[in-house]
Amino acid sequence: MVVAVAAVVEEEAAAAVEVRVREYNGGRDRGGVEEVERECEVGSSGGGSGKMCLFTDLLGDPLCRIRNSPAYLMLVAETATGTGTGGGGTRIIGLVRGCVKSVVSGSSHGKDPIYTKVAYILGLRVSPTHRRKGVGKKLVERMEEWFRQKGAEYSYMATEQDNEASVRLFTGRCGYAKFRTPSVLVHPVFRHALGLSRRVSIVKLEPRDAERLYRWHFAAVEFFPDDIDAALSNALSLGTFIAVPAGTRWDGDVKAFIASPPASWAVLSVWNCMDAFRLEVRGAPRVMRAAAGATRMVDRAAPWLGIPSIPNLFAPFGLYFLYGLGGAGPGAPRLVRALCRHAHNMARRGGCGVVATEVAACEPVRAGVPHWARLGAEDLWCMKRLADGYTHGTLGDWTKAPPGRSIFVDPREF
Repeated sequence: MVVAVAAVVEEEAAAAVEVRVREYNGGRDRGGVEEVERECEVGSSGGGSGKMCLFTDLLGDPLCRIRNSPAYLMLVAETATGTGTGGGGTRIIGLVRGCVKSVVSGSSHGKDPIYTKVAYILGLRVSPTHRRKGVGKKLVERMEEWFRQKGAEYSYMATEQDNEASVRLFTGRCGYAKFRTPSVLVHPVFRHALGLSRRVSIVKLEPRDAERLYRWHFAAVEFFPDDIDAALSNALSLGTFIAVPAGTRWDGDVKAFIASPPASWAVLSVWNCMDAFRLEVRGAPRVMRAAAGATRMVDRAAPWLGIPSIPNLFAPFGLYFLYGLGGAGPGAPRLVRALCRHAHNMARRGGCGVVATEVAACEPVRAGVPHWARLGAEDLWCMKRLADGYTHGTLGDWTKAPPGRSIFVDPREF
């Protein structure tokens, strides 16, 4: 849902520019927001220096990355332009998105989950012409005010580890601390389908059964959302799949599975990001484009060879996001690999360019996730405690807690 907030007007003395921060209005702000997004994408590519950048097309919906969250808000920063009727024109120069939900922050006695209301801040953009003027900090501070109003105890953000400007803003000026370092693993979707092992059986779960399995397996995993049922039943969630060794008895009873699981098993869910936004690699050299095209031509002509081909990432493409990766037993990585191949074939039928997931640095099933290192990224999550006290005394300050082996990445905000 969206909650209205009062506009805040602040003045940046050094630049003698009045900046007003207010809630996004879809009826009149879309064009200005899209312009800022375009300016920031161009800026990230080095201002025409020939460096590659990843462009995101939100398909006309600036709220697409947060609207599936239980509570969300988007703010814009604007400044007067002196144009328009009576000289009262304004221009949007920055924006930020945020959402609030309850997630697992720890466990009691190693099994009972402790849920904490946490806020996520994402999509911070400031027009290149107004950077280093405090606009980004104003947007973050105003968003944090709304987080506190919603009862959030912590706020966190995610960026790439080498994004020095973002890290410097949040850790140096906004009071955040470096918290977790998950990895984004990406695999291209080939023109040919991937074969599935006959030694593995894959079963699709109903959302209710998937919820029951997830609440059991991820009970003590950081950031597991309390409203997982809403994610699993969302139209963008294409299904939850469990893999077990072939020959394992399976009668569809998840309760019986939980009571007596096989020696090895794995699970994941697939989220359709393609219907929310598209990506495009810009600034690639002509030689790289030609080489990628040649791999597709060979794959198209001789799919039986199984030659890895590079999809056309230089035009808008979609992705499927794999979430809820987990499992147990010595064979779990092998079973996860089978699930990822199954998801790849789903993405191929869906017309996607890549499949992606995000996992903790020490995730037990990480070895089973096929990926191309050059397409992925090393993320950095930074966190800040917003509340003065602690709701759960046994947990203490979550920002100082050591990382667990796994982390749950909510697909609704990927």
